[in-house]
Amino acid sequence: MNGADADLVFLIDVDNTLLDNDGLISDLMAHIEAEYGAASRDRYAQILEEVRARLGYVDYLGALQQYRLEHLDVQGLLGMSSFLIDYPFAQRLYPDALRVLAHLQTLGSTVILSDGDVVFQPRKIQQSGIWDAVAGQVLIYVHKEQMLHNVAQRYPARHYVMIDDKLRILDSLRSQWRDRVTTVFPRQGHYAHDTAAIAGFAPADVTIERIGELLNYDARDLLGA
Repeated sequence: MNGADADLVFLIDVDNTLLDNDGLISDLMAHIEAEYGAASRDRYAQILEEVRARLGYVDYLGALQQYRLEHLDVQGLLGMSSFLIDYPFAQRLYPDALRVLAHLQTLGSTVILSDGDVVFQPRKIQQSGIWDAVAGQVLIYVHKEQMLHNVAQRYPARHYVMIDDKLRILDSLRSQWRDRVTTVFPRQGHYAHDTAAIAGFAPADVTIERIGELLNYDARDLLGA
Protein backbone atom coordinates (compact mmCIF):
# COMPACT_ATOMS: atom_id res chain seq x y z
CA MET A 1 0.00 0.00 0.00
CA ASN A 2 1.02 3.61 -0.39
CA GLY A 3 -0.14 6.96 0.95
CA ALA A 4 -2.60 7.42 -1.93
CA ASP A 5 -4.38 4.12 -1.31
CA ALA A 6 -7.76 4.84 0.30
CA ASP A 7 -8.22 1.20 1.28
CA LEU A 8 -6.60 1.88 4.66
CA VAL A 9 -7.10 4.89 6.93
CA PHE A 10 -5.28 5.39 10.23
CA LEU A 11 -7.28 7.27 12.86
CA ILE A 12 -4.95 8.60 15.53
CA ASP A 13 -5.72 10.14 18.90
CA VAL A 14 -3.59 13.00 20.28
CA ASP A 15 -3.62 13.28 24.08
CA ASN A 16 -1.41 10.61 25.67
CA THR A 17 -1.16 8.92 22.27
CA LEU A 18 1.07 11.30 20.32
CA LEU A 19 1.51 13.97 22.98
CA ASP A 20 2.20 13.62 26.71
CA ASN A 21 -0.90 15.38 28.00
CA ASP A 22 -0.28 14.22 31.57
CA GLY A 23 3.00 16.12 31.44
CA LEU A 24 1.21 19.22 30.15
CA ILE A 25 -1.27 19.09 33.04
CA SER A 26 1.57 18.62 35.52
CA ASP A 27 3.32 21.70 34.13
CA LEU A 28 0.09 23.70 34.31
CA MET A 29 -0.57 22.73 37.92
CA ALA A 30 3.01 23.57 38.89
CA HIS A 31 2.64 26.97 37.22
CA ILE A 32 -0.62 27.72 39.03
CA GLU A 33 0.88 26.73 42.37
CA ALA A 34 3.98 28.85 41.80
CA GLU A 35 2.01 31.92 40.72
CA TYR A 36 -1.17 31.70 42.82
CA GLY A 37 -0.59 29.11 45.56
CA ALA A 38 -1.54 25.51 46.31
CA ALA A 39 -5.15 26.38 47.15
CA SER A 40 -5.65 27.90 43.69
CA ARG A 41 -4.05 24.86 42.08
CA ASP A 42 -6.35 22.50 43.95
CA ARG A 43 -9.47 24.52 43.15
CA TYR A 44 -8.62 24.73 39.45
CA ALA A 45 -7.95 21.00 39.38
CA GLN A 46 -11.34 20.39 40.97
CA ILE A 47 -13.12 22.58 38.42
CA LEU A 48 -11.21 20.94 35.58
CA GLU A 49 -12.44 17.51 36.67
CA GLU A 50 -16.01 18.75 37.12
CA VAL A 51 -15.98 20.25 33.62
CA ARG A 52 -14.50 17.06 32.17
CA ALA A 53 -17.22 14.96 33.81
CA ARG A 54 -19.91 17.28 32.46
CA LEU A 55 -18.60 17.74 28.90
CA GLY A 56 -16.77 14.48 28.31
CA TYR A 57 -13.43 16.11 27.47
CA VAL A 58 -10.84 18.26 29.26
CA ASP A 59 -11.70 21.93 28.70
CA TYR A 60 -8.76 23.89 30.13
CA LEU A 61 -9.98 27.30 29.02
CA GLY A 62 -13.57 26.66 30.11
CA ALA A 63 -12.35 25.62 33.54
CA LEU A 64 -10.15 28.71 33.67
CA GLN A 65 -13.13 30.93 32.87
CA GLN A 66 -15.15 29.33 35.65
CA TYR A 67 -12.25 29.71 38.06
CA ARG A 68 -11.89 33.38 37.15
CA LEU A 69 -15.56 34.04 37.90
CA GLU A 70 -14.79 32.98 41.46
CA HIS A 71 -11.80 35.34 41.65
CA LEU A 72 -12.71 38.48 39.72
CA ASP A 73 -10.50 40.60 41.95
CA VAL A 74 -7.31 38.72 41.01
CA GLN A 75 -6.07 40.43 37.84
CA GLY A 76 -3.02 38.17 37.60
CA LEU A 77 -5.25 35.29 36.54
CA LEU A 78 -5.27 36.69 33.02
CA GLY A 79 -1.72 35.39 32.69
CA MET A 80 -2.89 31.80 33.06
CA SER A 81 -4.43 31.86 29.59
CA SER A 82 -1.08 32.93 28.10
CA PHE A 83 0.60 29.95 29.75
CA LEU A 84 -1.84 27.62 28.03
CA ILE A 85 -1.93 29.28 24.61
CA ASP A 86 1.85 29.79 24.44
CA TYR A 87 2.78 26.39 25.87
CA PRO A 88 5.62 24.64 23.94
CA PHE A 89 3.49 21.71 22.82
CA ALA A 90 6.14 20.33 20.47
CA GLN A 91 8.33 19.61 23.49
CA ARG A 92 5.62 17.31 24.85
CA LEU A 93 5.44 15.03 21.83
CA TYR A 94 6.33 11.45 22.66
CA PRO A 95 9.61 10.24 21.13
CA ASP A 96 9.19 9.31 17.47
CA ALA A 97 5.58 10.59 17.34
CA LEU A 98 6.07 12.55 14.12
CA ARG A 99 8.17 9.75 12.62
CA VAL A 100 5.30 7.36 13.31
CA LEU A 101 2.90 9.66 11.45
CA ALA A 102 5.28 9.78 8.49
CA HIS A 103 5.63 5.99 8.57
CA LEU A 104 1.87 5.43 8.66
CA GLN A 105 1.47 7.71 5.65
CA THR A 106 3.50 5.20 3.63
CA LEU A 107 0.90 2.56 4.51
CA GLY A 108 -2.35 4.48 4.09
CA SER A 109 -4.03 7.79 4.85
CA THR A 110 -3.47 9.33 8.30
CA VAL A 111 -6.20 11.29 10.08
CA ILE A 112 -6.14 12.80 13.56
CA LEU A 113 -9.32 11.87 15.45
CA SER A 114 -9.44 13.70 18.77
CA ASP A 115 -11.84 14.77 21.48
CA GLY A 116 -11.66 18.37 22.63
CA ASP A 117 -12.85 21.95 22.42
CA VAL A 118 -12.74 24.14 19.30
CA VAL A 119 -10.00 26.52 20.50
CA PHE A 120 -7.37 24.88 22.66
CA GLN A 121 -7.31 21.44 21.03
CA PRO A 122 -6.68 22.75 17.49
CA ARG A 123 -4.02 25.07 18.93
CA LYS A 124 -2.31 22.12 20.61
CA ILE A 125 -2.38 20.07 17.41
CA GLN A 126 -1.12 22.94 15.26
CA GLN A 127 1.68 24.13 17.56
CA SER A 128 2.97 20.64 18.23
CA GLY A 129 3.55 20.02 14.52
CA ILE A 130 0.93 17.28 14.29
CA TRP A 131 -1.40 19.32 12.08
CA ASP A 132 1.22 19.81 9.38
CA ALA A 133 2.42 16.21 9.71
CA VAL A 134 -1.01 14.95 8.57
CA ALA A 135 -1.55 17.77 6.04
CA GLY A 136 -4.46 19.20 8.01
CA GLN A 137 -6.47 15.97 8.08
CA VAL A 138 -7.80 16.63 11.58
CA LEU A 139 -11.17 15.80 13.11
CA ILE A 140 -12.11 17.05 16.60
CA TYR A 141 -15.36 16.09 18.28
CA VAL A 142 -16.86 16.15 21.75
CA HIS A 143 -17.42 12.38 21.67
CA LYS A 144 -15.57 10.96 18.69
CA GLU A 145 -16.88 7.42 19.24
CA GLN A 146 -20.36 8.78 18.51
CA MET A 147 -19.28 10.35 15.21
CA LEU A 148 -18.11 7.33 13.24
CA HIS A 149 -20.71 7.83 10.50
CA ASN A 150 -19.32 11.31 9.94
CA VAL A 151 -15.74 10.01 10.04
CA ALA A 152 -16.55 7.37 7.42
CA GLN A 153 -18.19 9.97 5.19
CA ARG A 154 -15.21 12.30 5.40
CA TYR A 155 -12.60 9.56 5.02
CA PRO A 156 -14.16 6.47 3.41
CA ALA A 157 -12.02 3.35 3.55
CA ARG A 158 -12.24 -0.40 3.30
CA HIS A 159 -10.48 -0.73 6.65
CA TYR A 160 -9.53 1.53 9.55
CA VAL A 161 -6.83 1.35 12.20
CA MET A 162 -7.66 3.28 15.38
CA ILE A 163 -4.79 4.19 17.71
CA ASP A 164 -5.89 5.46 21.12
CA ASP A 165 -4.74 5.34 24.75
CA LYS A 166 -8.32 4.79 26.00
CA LEU A 167 -9.47 1.18 25.85
CA ARG A 168 -13.06 2.43 26.22
CA ILE A 169 -12.80 4.24 22.89
CA LEU A 170 -11.24 1.26 21.14
CA ASP A 171 -13.89 -1.08 22.51
CA SER A 172 -16.63 1.25 21.27
CA LEU A 173 -15.16 1.38 17.76
CA ARG A 174 -14.85 -2.39 17.70
CA SER A 175 -18.49 -2.83 18.72
CA GLN A 176 -19.62 -0.48 15.95
CA TRP A 177 -17.28 -1.31 13.09
CA ARG A 178 -16.44 -4.92 14.02
CA ASP A 179 -14.04 -6.42 11.45
CA ARG A 180 -13.81 -3.10 9.64
CA VAL A 181 -11.35 -1.77 12.26
CA THR A 182 -8.10 -2.83 13.86
CA THR A 183 -7.55 -1.34 17.32
CA VAL A 184 -4.13 -0.33 18.66
CA PHE A 185 -3.64 0.45 22.35
CA PRO A 186 -0.48 2.41 23.32
CA ARG A 187 -0.12 1.99 27.10
CA GLN A 188 0.84 5.62 27.72
CA GLY A 189 -0.68 8.06 30.19
CA HIS A 190 -2.76 7.54 33.30
CA TYR A 191 -5.90 6.23 31.56
CA ALA A 192 -3.97 3.35 30.02
CA HIS A 193 -2.70 2.26 33.45
CA ASP A 194 -5.90 2.87 35.41
CA THR A 195 -7.27 -0.59 36.20
CA ALA A 196 -10.75 0.84 36.82
CA ALA A 197 -10.71 2.68 33.48
CA ILE A 198 -9.81 -0.42 31.47
CA ALA A 199 -11.85 -2.98 33.40
CA GLY A 200 -14.67 -4.57 31.48
CA PHE A 201 -13.41 -3.64 28.03
CA ALA A 202 -12.13 -6.10 25.47
CA PRO A 203 -8.38 -6.03 24.82
CA ALA A 204 -7.18 -4.21 21.73
CA ASP A 205 -6.02 -6.10 18.67
CA VAL A 206 -2.53 -4.69 19.16
CA THR A 207 -1.03 -3.46 22.44
CA ILE A 208 2.23 -1.50 22.50
CA GLU A 209 4.12 0.17 25.32
CA ARG A 210 5.00 3.35 23.40
CA ILE A 211 3.86 4.96 20.20
CA GLY A 212 7.31 4.66 18.65
CA GLU A 213 6.94 0.90 18.45
CA LEU A 214 4.64 1.38 15.45
CA LEU A 215 7.73 2.12 13.37
CA ASN A 216 8.29 -1.65 13.43
CA TYR A 217 4.82 -2.45 12.06
CA ASP A 218 3.69 -2.60 8.47
CA ALA A 219 0.17 -2.85 7.05
CA ARG A 220 0.24 -6.65 7.00
CA ASP A 221 1.13 -6.76 10.69
CA LEU A 222 -1.83 -4.53 11.58
CA LEU A 223 -4.36 -6.08 9.23
CA GLY A 224 -3.27 -9.54 10.31
CA ALA A 225 -3.98 -8.56 13.91
